[in-house]
Amino acid sequence: MPTSTEHWRARAALPASKGILAPEPGAPGIAPHAAAADLQAASGDAPVRLSRLPVGPAVAHLVRHVWVPRWRLPPGVVVEQGVLEYPSANLVVEAHAAGLYGPAPGRSDERLEGSGWAFGALLQPGVARRLAGVPMRSIVGSLVHLHELRAHGAAPFAADVRRAMEIGDEASAVTYLEQWIGAQEIVLDADAALVREVVELAESDRSILRADDLARASGLGLRSLQRLVRDELGLTPKWLIRRYRMQEAAAALAESDPPPLAELAASLGFADQAHLGREFRAVIGETPRRYARRAGARGPESAPAVLG
Repeated sequence: MPTSTEHWRARAALPASKGILAPEPGAPGIAPHAAAADLQAASGDAPVRLSRLPVGPAVAHLVRHVWVPRWRLPPGVVVEQGVLEYPSANLVVEAHAAGLYGPAPGRSDERLEGSGWAFGALLQPGVARRLAGVPMRSIVGSLVHLHELRAHGAAPFAADVRRAMEIGDEASAVTYLEQWIGAQEIVLDADAALVREVVELAESDRSILRADDLARASGLGLRSLQRLVRDELGLTPKWLIRRYRMQEAAAALAESDPPPLAELAASLGFADQAHLGREFRAVIGETPRRYARRAGARGPESAPAVLG
């Protein structure tokens, strides 16, 4: 098994489409296919695009990666972009707001209209608790405003990022993030290291289907595991397992040639196709077959055309 550092470096290199759900056919939105998402990210013409950027090794223990969506939509066009968030918090700077956002417990839909951008940093598991200064359970599906964090220099940091983003200088925005979060002197203790290992196991080991499995794999008692995940992430072990399985399922079903459902269910550790279907519908809101048809209708190689 790779070391924790190797694991997170590998996951940071995943396509920008990881965790992104397919929009309705014909609607502009971030492509669920990795190849098309990469084309969108490199294009200045796509109406909606998402870039995923690495951070330097000095802060890689604090930030998993940076994500930058940009959109330019004609009047009256609205995109509801579905997302299955990672089990950690995001530090987000926008044109008129900034804060630490906890993960949405279910599917989230981001409303995009007009023109805009966001600059987000997905924090490593265990980091948000040390920045937030409040119980993690209180920010699941919510936020702590930037000025409320246990951090100094928040306002100048946000101003620097906004100036860089307005002129399209995303590299400088990443540098400002690295400088700011590195200066906070965040101390990650044994619990932070342990929850990172637990998240790694939930993400990478498909034999883990229940909280008991995750407890055994991590060498913890079930109650200790539940307490750790609740305190550090504001979530439950069951949520971790479910979220990663659904991210993997949605990504596979969005491919140009998705696998048979029975095969996909087996590869993700579900007892059978029916179990996968029930879980998928509960989280995504539609059946796997319908989602696959909808994602496939866009075409794996087709980045959306310019609107207007």
